[in-house]
Amino acid sequence: MHASEYLLKLMRLKYPTFPARMTESQMEDLVHKHCYVSKDYDQELSKYLSWTGLEDRDLVVQYPFTEHVVPEKSEEELARIAERKKESGRRLQEQAAKMRLEKLMKKEQELEYYKDLQNGLQTETKKEARRILEAEDLKDEAHLERIIRDLERSIKRSRNRDLGVEESEEPAEEMSFPLLDVPDEELDEAGLKEKRHQRLMKSNVEARQRAKAEKEREKARREEEERLDREKRENDFEGWLSERRTNRQTLANLAADGPKKRRRGGDDDDFGANDEDWGVYRTVAGEQSDEEEEEDLGGLLDVVEKELLEHDPEFTENHTLAAQSDWTKSLVHVFLRGPWPFDPESQREAHQLHLNVERIRVPEVVFKPSIAGVDQAGLVEIAADIVNQRFINPEDQSRLLRDVFMTGGNTLFQNFDERFRNEFRAFLPLDAELNVRRAKDPVLDAWKGAAQWASGADLAKSSITRQEYLEKGSEYLKVRSTPVY
Repeated sequence: MHASEYLLKLMRLKYPTFPARMTESQMEDLVHKHCYVSKDYDQELSKYLSWTGLEDRDLVVQYPFTEHVVPEKSEEELARIAERKKESGRRLQEQAAKMRLEKLMKKEQELEYYKDLQNGLQTETKKEARRILEAEDLKDEAHLERIIRDLERSIKRSRNRDLGVEESEEPAEEMSFPLLDVPDEELDEAGLKEKRHQRLMKSNVEARQRAKAEKEREKARREEEERLDREKRENDFEGWLSERRTNRQTLANLAADGPKKRRRGGDDDDFGANDEDWGVYRTVAGEQSDEEEEEDLGGLLDVVEKELLEHDPEFTENHTLAAQSDWTKSLVHVFLRGPWPFDPESQREAHQLHLNVERIRVPEVVFKPSIAGVDQAGLVEIAADIVNQRFINPEDQSRLLRDVFMTGGNTLFQNFDERFRNEFRAFLPLDAELNVRRAKDPVLDAWKGAAQWASGADLAKSSITRQEYLEKGSEYLKVRSTPVY
């Protein structure tokens, strides 16, 4: 395989959507100017994409491109645009304020309606009260109390937001309801009305107490989960670690996908195959908005990664999602774009090729054809086989090794002589004398030698005529009287 052809295949594989046309002649120029033979290929390849000195090793090939020119605007036009934006922003703010006011008024009307409904129930019989609740699509009076409480909280929050007041938890007030223990027949009309009001207030207080108790239970539940998790980590560390790694991977996959894709499901993944996947998803999904869901995902992922960083010796900062999203720590980014950030909107950067590991990989095919998919021995192996298997006579070996002649375009690669000499000597006896020399014109030297031989008398002595071919067959060869080395 020709070096330029091999480099062309590598670059097309590296940049499958490259906008410009890459040709073999362009690759040939890159091979001649920028490729070289590595003195120790495996060692140099392992460090080639490291940040130290990468700016010198990574070569940027800029293809022609047409930049999208944005017409410049005058100061007057820019001022008009800025004013229009401000005016548009003011209108949007006014519309948003109007919508918030309309929503607030609607909530206040609903609150007034439900309070009137609640007060009216106090004078009705249980049967009539149940009929009224069913007509309003309410389960019971507790359901009505929750709606009133939620509306009051929402209205208060909206008003505080508009006024710029920070919300704070109100201290609990001790309230007494003395009339609830007094029989109705002992009260007058005003007392009965006050008793109904106290009964309503008591219901609200009890509802708040139930909500507070629910929060306390939730807090206790979380503390219990943390205790059980701590015990599992201490008693079954491997199982705990495996579970945490699985949860972390699931959360990382969810965070990498958009909310819509998470709900729709990926086309080529197996998310949901296990019930545990949906358990993690339900923890962060539910009835949340996309923004809330993203925040919960990030928070859960941070917690799990923090635990792994603390307890998992194999999990480092480089394994976190934040580090993997950082282009400065991405080996693929360095391979494709070098040690610089990439702007996909830039036509200049989109028309760039980065030549890095290919600089040593292309010439290495001469020594290791297998890396290009060619099933044959390399140059050094072939040379060693010729010397050790074909030239059995020590005197013939010595004569050959004293004048190893290299020709051909590949010998022009930097470090080619040194690499061949060092690896070839490993196949020779310790006391063997080895001299390697290169042709003055490696590219045309073989052709010139063949042309000189063809123009002399040796051609007639070594070639077969048509008559001899027809008479003696295709297997007939002429043997020279003197061998040529």
